[in-house]
Amino acid sequence: MVGKLPGRYLMFPLTPRGVGYGSTRRSRDDSHLACKLTTRCIMHSSQPIANMSTIPLIIDGEDVLLPHDRHGTVANAYAEGPILYQGATKELALQAAQSSAQAFAAWSKTTPIERRTLLFKLAEVLRSRAEEIKRVCDQEISCGPLWAEIITDGAIGMIEEYGALTTSIATGSLPFIQNGYGLVLKEPLGVVLGIAPWNAPIILGLRAVVAPIAAGNVAILKASRSLITTDRRGIVDLLTGDAPEIFDVLINHPDIKKCNFTGSTHVGRIIASQAALALKPVLLELGGKNFTVVLDDADLDLAAQEITKGAFLNNGQICMSTDKVLVTTAVAPALEAKILAILRTINTTSVLISPSAKAKVESLVSDARDKGAQVHTSPTTVNHDVSNRNFPPTVVTGLTPEMKLFEIETFGPVVGIVVVETEEQMTAIIQAANYGLSSSIISRNHYRALKLAGAIQAGAVHINSMTVHDEPTLPHGGYGDSGWGRFGARWGLEEFVQTKVVTLHQ
Repeated sequence: MVGKLPGRYLMFPLTPRGVGYGSTRRSRDDSHLACKLTTRCIMHSSQPIANMSTIPLIIDGEDVLLPHDRHGTVANAYAEGPILYQGATKELALQAAQSSAQAFAAWSKTTPIERRTLLFKLAEVLRSRAEEIKRVCDQEISCGPLWAEIITDGAIGMIEEYGALTTSIATGSLPFIQNGYGLVLKEPLGVVLGIAPWNAPIILGLRAVVAPIAAGNVAILKASRSLITTDRRGIVDLLTGDAPEIFDVLINHPDIKKCNFTGSTHVGRIIASQAALALKPVLLELGGKNFTVVLDDADLDLAAQEITKGAFLNNGQICMSTDKVLVTTAVAPALEAKILAILRTINTTSVLISPSAKAKVESLVSDARDKGAQVHTSPTTVNHDVSNRNFPPTVVTGLTPEMKLFEIETFGPVVGIVVVETEEQMTAIIQAANYGLSSSIISRNHYRALKLAGAIQAGAVHINSMTVHDEPTLPHGGYGDSGWGRFGARWGLEEFVQTKVVTLHQ
């Protein structure tokens, strides 16, 4: 147990990328909750995750078990028996929102030093059970040990960074005014609703609530897969439930002051429109059709390594995954040969989150093949326990604009290579993109790469690195259809405070 962290962390399955927000059928998020819920139980008790069969709701520090008709099964190919989650009701969501509002009165009066101390303690507890958390994440989303390590260690680093910055958010300014003094203060908003996806369960779930908490808010998490939480009576609640129904209750609750959402652009539009009707601001980190630009002076061995890492890490199911490569004809043959050589060495099983995710990726690749592209796959062995979710790492050469894969985010282990005649054509493709989350440039000429970075409309441009790159000290967010606002470091804290002017006269 880690002291008294504020608010209620409510966890619900969220409509996933590629699945309609208003759908009444079970989504892929409903079938993979254990990484979120079981890792939450790491903090709730010392009980080993492996011994848990039903993940309870938590209301005011008490476990709540609902009737069986509110239960759903968590898919886990590696579990010895079924793991169940529970679907909360609108009434429970309302109850949790009200209790969060009550908690805000006390939490908002805590000092930055108190909040920093608690966040550092949380990081210590996570570090002490990091291996268990990594194992659960790998089992639940089949991400592989590398991604499990990245997101677990990244979550701990993020908590420590926000903890270190808590005192900086308490600063103000004294602008000049006539005949008096002007004070500009930063204050917390109140109750912040966070909505996080399943594909980086620890870090994205925590990201949705840690920054608001560090800034003096209380937080509600409506998550898809994972959050580590602490427990004390009346402080932490945990719920799961139908996404559209619960979101409607929460966003229209008068005590909810802001929403942050990480997920698909389609769902982000719905979140933004409903929040607008309730006059609630939103922070959106949405989808991306991320590309790597390989210039003709590039180190092609480095380019091939970074492209394949960025494309296939976590089976391509990362918002920053490398979806597309832009390269000129001068170096395209050599680059393709090096990428395909790496592809032929990959023999690990690639498992997507659901059968519907596999169907989407298959459809995009088939469309490209039918329209003239060449499809190359790794010699990956099929895992027959999850054969309906297997999809081999794939490289598509000869990708052209008329193919769906050219524009649509794949969210699978697929990267397409686009060959152009000139760098001007490459720039035109870059500037025509609707998405703008992450990108990368491979070049030996740093000045040339920096100049091109200025032409890329994206929240991040990584030079001589892959598109998958985020750190606790950096802002993270997108341009265009990839959303607005920023998570991360001081930029993330500033999202969750409001400005007050106080004037002082004689």
